[in-house]
Amino acid sequence: MNERIGGDAKMFEERTHFTIGEEATFTKIISDEDITTFAKISGDENPVHVNDAYAKGTMFGGRIAHGILVTGLISAVLGTVLPGPGAIYMSQQLRFLAPVRPGDEATARAKVTEWDTEKGRITLLTEVTNQDGVTVITGEARLVMSSFIKKK
Repeated sequence: MNERIGGDAKMFEERTHFTIGEEATFTKIISDEDITTFAKISGDENPVHVNDAYAKGTMFGGRIAHGILVTGLISAVLGTVLPGPGAIYMSQQLRFLAPVRPGDEATARAKVTEWDTEKGRITLLTEVTNQDGVTVITGEARLVMSSFIKKK
């Protein structure tokens, strides 16, 4: 478990400045347990994710991870590293290009493409690659830093 969860509030200081081109990554091996747990939590028990015999007969030739499970790695890099604590999703565009299989190492990357210093809005190029360097997901995320949101 991430040791930052429930940690000291100082660990969660919000950034208020970003540089165009700044990048960050988050890497995780997608386990069979991750896929099974996600299926249970989300209710998405599509057999291409959870049934070996069924998945072998598909175009993938075996089980694959849920696209949204893998997309969660993008959320991890955005929420914990860049832009980090205080970042609130406004939108995320995605294109799924290749499957991620149990045991694959997936790396989410975020790169700052726009930073609005007045409104605290940030746009980032997002992508996930596997251990072979194959891009499996691409997209763009727009977030706002919570300290820029006016309280009611």
